Amino acid sequence: MTAPRPGPSGPLAGLLVADFSRILAGPYATMMLADLGAEVVKVEGPGGDDTRTWAPPVRPVDGDDVSTYYLGINRNKRSIALDLTDQADRTVAHELARRADVVVENFKPGGLRRFGLDFDAVAATNPGVVYASISGFGSGPGGEKLPGYDLIVQAISGLMSLTGPTDGEPYRAGVAVFDVMAGLHATIGVLAALNARHETGRGQHIEVNLLSSALSGMVNQTSAAVAGQVVPFRMGNSHPSLFPYEPLQCADGELIITAGNNGQFRKLVEALGVPELADDARFARNEDRTANRDELRPLLVERLRTRGKQDWFRTLIGVGVPCGPINTVDQGVAFAEEVGLDPVVLVEGIPSVRNPITFSADAVDYRLPPPRLDEHGADLRTWLTTTEETR
Repeated sequence: MTAPRPGPSGPLAGLLVADFSRILAGPYATMMLADLGAEVVKVEGPGGDDTRTWAPPVRPVDGDDVSTYYLGINRNKRSIALDLTDQADRTVAHELARRADVVVENFKPGGLRRFGLDFDAVAATNPGVVYASISGFGSGPGGEKLPGYDLIVQAISGLMSLTGPTDGEPYRAGVAVFDVMAGLHATIGVLAALNARHETGRGQHIEVNLLSSALSGMVNQTSAAVAGQVVPFRMGNSHPSLFPYEPLQCADGELIITAGNNGQFRKLVEALGVPELADDARFARNEDRTANRDELRPLLVERLRTRGKQDWFRTLIGVGVPCGPINTVDQGVAFAEEVGLDPVVLVEGIPSVRNPITFSADAVDYRLPPPRLDEHGADLRTWLTTTEETR
């Protein structure tokens, strides 16, 4: 790609992504691609991405209060505002799609057809394009018109039936988990299709939807339903197949303690001073501990209440028992710093959460802060209307 500024570095350097998505799933996917070196052009309508207005909280940037939601998923991109109902703007969009290696969109299924930006139209002039569509419920006749909001999918998929107190109302997860999953699945699909293009020279259409991502992402719970004919139910913080695997009360609060196998359970009860529990027939195997959790829990809590949660955390981690405190989000970031993960990066003074991937031979590229609406529009219009480029 010939760009109007020095190009990015990284394993995907040289790829051009036309990002026609908004809100979360699509922008998260394109930020992942951008972090890995792809050149991402964020196409926004005249009003901008919806998340620009999703506030509070906000962060002051160049004298304006900017939504931290928007900032969290749009670094390393350049913005151009295009009104697709306008012929001149639509021509610019067509040229961007013609040049792109990857197109990502999350309009309602078929929504870009009226602008000549659907897969078939783009592939007619760009046969190598990898075109990713993200929707709520797929492009079939039963799902194409359903609104694709994460909360709706949390409800319809069954996740909310699993979340919350056992005797209370269903809860949503504290983050839009299925938007993020769908964004990651779209990214995986794009990378796979790019690899296939190396062999065939042809692009293809990838479709990802939130409901399918949800059913895949609920792993053991959906497997219980489809393979075991069991309807999972809400268990609060307990696990249906493991114990202990939940918060347990210490002298000054709760500590998450997990024992995923018999060896970890033995280490736990030895550290608690009740080693005999590991040989008790009621608790010797995971199946036994899970079936008899109501008998085992008070025996563990009796010992845990003798000391504080941070004291037990240090002790149990020291002997190889997985456990952890229940932190607030800022404490979670601070803990990541303590263990050397360097979770925050600064991009032109704007803090952002580090990309979670580390390469031995390449580097994630933090080169651009989240763009202002149409910040790069003039340069991109000039490039797209005066520079001939073919693949």
